Amino acid sequence: MANKKNQTPVGQMIQRCHKWRQKRKQFIDQARQTSDEIERERLLQAAEHYCRIANEEQIKIDSMRDPKDKNATVEEMAEDNENSAGNDSGEEDEIGFPDFITNLK
Repeated sequence: MANKKNQTPVGQMIQRCHKWRQKRKQFIDQARQTSDEIERERLLQAAEHYCRIANEEQIKIDSMRDPKDKNATVEEMAEDNENSAGNDSGEEDEIGFPDFITNLK
């Protein structure tokens, strides 16, 4: 309840970050598809610009969050990584390398 006052502005900040990340992805995708070198560079610079603004906004969001929330999030992420690492390790051993890698001569 103590964080209730900050919920609306933080929610708006998160939405803006999401929008800027989508814009960045859009510019990167366009840059991959264009053959003009100058246009590609312009698109990549625009994508970099949106990345910077999103990162700055994310820093503001993180600074507004309650430290207890940050710790819980970090712990949850660590648990998720441990769980996925334990489950994936067996699958990776069975997959092996594709033929074009193993048949190099």
